[in-house]
This record gives sequence, structure tokens and C-alpha cells, in this order.
Amino acid sequence: MSEDTTVRQGPPPTEPKRRKFSLPSAYTILFALIVVMAIATWIIPAGTYKLDDQGAPIPGTYSEVESNPQRILLDSLTAPINGLYGIEDAKGTISYYNEGVLFGAIDVALFIIVIGGFLGVTMRTGAIQAGIGRLVRRLEGRERWMIPILMSVFALGGTTYGMAEESLAFYALVITVMVAAGYDTLTGAAVLLLGCGIGTLGSTINPFATGIASGFAGVSISEGLVSRLVILVVGLALGIFWVLRYADRIKADPTRSVVNDLRGNAEAGFQMGQEEQTATMTGTQKTVLVFFGLAFVLMMYGVIPWEDLGLNLPTLWWWFPEMTASFILFSVIIGLVARLSEGELTESFVAGARDLLGVALIIGIARGITVIMNNGQITDTVLHWAEVALGDVGQAAFAVVMYLLFLPLSFLIPSSSGLATVAMPIMAPLAGFVGVPADLAVTAFQTASGLMNLFIPTSAVVMGGLAIAKVPYGTYLRWVWPLLAMLAGMTIVVLSVTALLTS
Repeated sequence: MSEDTTVRQGPPPTEPKRRKFSLPSAYTILFALIVVMAIATWIIPAGTYKLDDQGAPIPGTYSEVESNPQRILLDSLTAPINGLYGIEDAKGTISYYNEGVLFGAIDVALFIIVIGGFLGVTMRTGAIQAGIGRLVRRLEGRERWMIPILMSVFALGGTTYGMAEESLAFYALVITVMVAAGYDTLTGAAVLLLGCGIGTLGSTINPFATGIASGFAGVSISEGLVSRLVILVVGLALGIFWVLRYADRIKADPTRSVVNDLRGNAEAGFQMGQEEQTATMTGTQKTVLVFFGLAFVLMMYGVIPWEDLGLNLPTLWWWFPEMTASFILFSVIIGLVARLSEGELTESFVAGARDLLGVALIIGIARGITVIMNNGQITDTVLHWAEVALGDVGQAAFAVVMYLLFLPLSFLIPSSSGLATVAMPIMAPLAGFVGVPADLAVTAFQTASGLMNLFIPTSAVVMGGLAIAKVPYGTYLRWVWPLLAMLAGMTIVVLSVTALLTS
């Protein structure tokens, strides 16, 4: 009987997985900033400016006052709550209004939630999806024209309501059509990613970027509209040029695709299904799209001060409460037009509102930073330091400095609404010190945020869209960076020229 001398070995040891570094969420970053600001109130001297009749700080009137340091734990926890309801002053009283300006963020947060419900009801009808699908089918055989037309359509969604996550529903359809037309998956992804992204970069009436930033800057959403339109049109033209140039190149020679080595596997899953080929757009869905567009047209009309512009049109003097009520009304109208039952209407509204609840919470947390700074009376001190450092740079240079400052801040806080809530209470008065209109600070913020959200890896839209298209992030980054440089340069020129013209 022989003995088995074989040495039995267990499974080979597995190497421990390396944890990839990832930035924390916007909630964590913003709450950490609240704590940092609470600590700062123990270090930074307290001070105040004298205010003019409109409640704005008067340059050159800063003086130090007795410090009022904040409690690190308790005040940090209550700051977001006070930020939603109204800003506490140094004596602990809550001021909801000052010279007609609402300081609490509850109206903005509620507006965001209602916008989510409005979008949820509209998406439930299938009108937006059917409209895009119909456009794609009607352009069959003229595929090259699909690129500028689709990018313009998606840019319209970006500039009006900040179309971002909603675009993920269209990637499979658009990429399928582009692959069938002889292009690659990157072309289809770029049509959506750059179309929506450049539209958001050039936001005109986007409530999530321009609306929130304008509200906290104390200006109307219509102020600065001309410069934002220029950025939108020129930026979109650059984006269309860049995608068309690439598409034409790989149409002539498919091997020049930047994802050529991956095309076989990447394109295998993008085949035009029977449903996409035969689905038609109903008359009801066409009517829904009319009311969908009318909701944003009415919002724009309601906030423009026609009287101040010297135009003989009734001025409604709308702001967030009226705009919120308007979108509730249009949600009901769209639901009735689409013949949604009461249960379907409320369910889709609540589901859409739920999707944007996180944005509303971000606004409250971000506003808590301002509460801590105001209660600790260090906001004016920070303004004073910036006034001393930047007061003599001139309007054009200051506009550029604002833009460059917002770029890293947009990476740190990728939420446009959160960044607007944090930055505008400081940047808008600072702009006023050097004679730059507050609306230009809004434009600098939204263009910087829009540019960063075209490529930062913390963007769910960027990473999600590229994952659907099976395009590696590094490949996309190498392909898109020249366009990003052109967009940044164009924006700096527009900001500089606008600052000079308004000085």
C-alpha cells in the first residue's frame, strides 16, 4: 500500500483589491465645508460693511466688530435647517425678507422638487422620447444632418431646463442610429453628451443653474441673457463642428475611429429594434410637447421686467413662488391632455419629484454654509479681503478671475445648484465692488460649472453615457480636450467683452 505523497495546496492567494480613490458625494463635501466654516469663525476676525438703501455692502466701509464664534457641532447641524427657512443673524433672529429679498432657500428647494414632478409627468406621457425618435427616423438617409439637428435639440433641453440625467434614456437609440449610418459609438455619445452639456454651459433660463444663481445673486433670470445666448450659439457651433469633423473623418476611413480597436464588441449591442423603427408619435404627444415648451416660455415671460426695459408689455414680476405654481399647473394640464388617471398623474409627479429631492437637500446644506458665515460675521471679512486683493484688477480681468475661480470649485462641488448657493452670496457683492454686474457673476459661474461637467469623472452623466457607449473615459478625454480649450477661450472672451461694455 503506497502512501500519497502529493502535497495538497489550497487555492492561490488572491491579491487584495486596491481601493480606487473617489471624491465623496456633494452632501459630504458641503457638510464638511459647514464644519470648516464653523471652525473658521473662531479664527477669522468678525467684521461688517455699512449697507446702502438696497441692503448692499458699500465698498470701503468695512470695520471689525466683536467676534461671534459658532458652536462646532450644534450650529453645524442646525445651519442647513436655518438655511432653508431663513438666515439667522448674529443675535439669533431669523430674517425671512430684507428689502423684498427672500434669504431662505425653501422657495428654491420647493421649486426644484416641483420641476422634478413636472418632468416626471411629461416623461410618463412618452412625448419627449417619441419626439426624439421621430426626428431620428425622419432623417434616415440624411444621417450627417442628424448631428447638428440632434445636438441643437438636446442643447435646447440643456439651456431651458438643464437636461442631463434625462438624456441617458436616449443613448441607446441615438448610438444605434449613428452606428447604422457608418459612424462609431463615440459619435453617438458625443451628440448627446456635448449637445446637452453645451446647452447647460450656455444656460439661458435653466432653473437649476441660472435661476438659482440669479436668485441668490439678487438679479432677474433675464439679466445677462444676451451674453448667455452668445455663449450658447457660439459654443454649440464649436461643438457641432468638432463632432461633424470627427464623424466625416471616420465615415471616409473607419479605421481612424479613436475606438477602432473596440468597435466590434462595442457596436454589437446597438441594433435598431423593431419598436424603434415603427413607433409613431401621436397627436396627444404632440400637444404635450406644445404645453411642455409653453411652460418654459411663460416662466421666461413672467420673470422679465418688461417695464424696466421700456417695452409696452404687462410685467408680472414673477419669482420662485409664482414659477413653482405655474409648473404645478402645467403638470396637471399635461396629465389631463395625456389622459392620465388621477393615480398615474400623482404617481408620476411624486416619482419625478423624488428624483430631484437630492438636489433640494443639497441647496439646504449649501445654504447652511452662508448661515454659519453670517452668524459668525465673517462673510464681510472674506469680502473685504477679496476687495483688497482684487479691487484694482479692472472689470474685464475680474470677470476672468471669477471664471477661473469657479472651475476648481465646480470640480469640488459638481452640483450646479449647490455651488450657486454657496458662491453667489459672496461673489455677487464682490463683483459689485469692482463695477461688474451681478448677472455676469452668474454667467461666469454657470459657464465654468457647465464646462467642468462635460468631462469630470464625478459626473454621473459623463460616466454613465460613456459606459453605455462602451467608450473608455481616457479615450474620450483625449478626444474632447481641444474642444474644451476652445469653449473655455470663447467664454473668457465673451465675459471680458461683456464686462467692458457694461463698465
